[in-house]
Amino acid sequence: MTAAPGALVEQLGFSSRLRQRRFTLLPLRGEGTPFTDSQGRAPGDSTAPEELADLISSIATVGVLQPVLVEEMDAGDDKAPAMRLTAGERRLRACRWGAVHKPENAHFTALPAVVCPGPLSDEERRVWQLVENLARENLRPGELAAALVLDRCAVLLGKLIAHGYKVPADVYAIDDPIARFSAMERIRGTDKKCAAPWSQVLSRLGLQLTPRKARELVRAFAEMPREIAEEMDEAKISLNTRIRFIELNRGRAQAAQEIWAAVKKTNRTRLLSSALTAAADPTITPDEALAEAEQLHEQADSARADKLRADSPATADPVPLVEQRLVDNTLASLRLLTAALARGARLSAHDLASLRLLTDQLDGTE
Repeated sequence: MTAAPGALVEQLGFSSRLRQRRFTLLPLRGEGTPFTDSQGRAPGDSTAPEELADLISSIATVGVLQPVLVEEMDAGDDKAPAMRLTAGERRLRACRWGAVHKPENAHFTALPAVVCPGPLSDEERRVWQLVENLARENLRPGELAAALVLDRCAVLLGKLIAHGYKVPADVYAIDDPIARFSAMERIRGTDKKCAAPWSQVLSRLGLQLTPRKARELVRAFAEMPREIAEEMDEAKISLNTRIRFIELNRGRAQAAQEIWAAVKKTNRTRLLSSALTAAADPTITPDEALAEAEQLHEQADSARADKLRADSPATADPVPLVEQRLVDNTLASLRLLTAALARGARLSAHDLASLRLLTDQLDGTE
């Protein structure tokens, strides 16, 4: 049975060989060139560029954004180690074609690679191949955040090594992605040449994700207690709700965690967002916040039921529209409020919580 993505990330830290991985540039011709096991293609397929045209064009323009993964094999008889490709065959084939047909292009002179001592076991090789594509899958927020931070570590590591920094082995061995990145950042210091911006990480992974959303994901992952983050993953709690939890947890950790414990115990996870919003008012206890959230959801459910009955052909009387003057006055007030906020004014915690509750209730009447 295939391990869960989060478990795969953890397994990287349990293998001594995988922990010894390093970044390097491998030649594309002669000694030290990576070789691949047979993949069942007909002879000559490895040099056919048709299926690789887009990749070749991309590498020719910006280079290889994602290093291939290689295991270093002992060749014996005092020979140089052999480099067996574990993941990244299309990148290797594209670069080999470029080295032959576009030798003047600097992007085809060497192949960026992450290398670790071999031979790997079948399990280690499978874990490594899966983790390389981890962030491309439909992952839960906590798993995706961990994958993003691990890839950002890879970007930072490559830059540190390329600029002559020594990264101690114990940094590679740090299991927690946030702690590992922080350790590498301390090595980087203020050297801007070695920065690992989110835009570059997301470009490497090919994710349709903005840097702002990536930062929010990682912030939620970093600040939330790990056990609670895993529980919220299981309960499929949205990122926005997690951010509300973090905001409350910063100032009122006990209240935030009591609300989560109560919601989890009663299996009423749909109440979490509204309860956290209500609890933004420091005068409201966790029990009161849950009661308010329950009442709000009951009202929303009732409104939805009324709407369904109103839309039913069997309904004799049409549902009346809200008086237009009331709607106009409300919209005018909201425009004034928005303008005041844009000028730098702010709402009190109680008023902000009330607005959020009303917005949630309004959503339930659609």
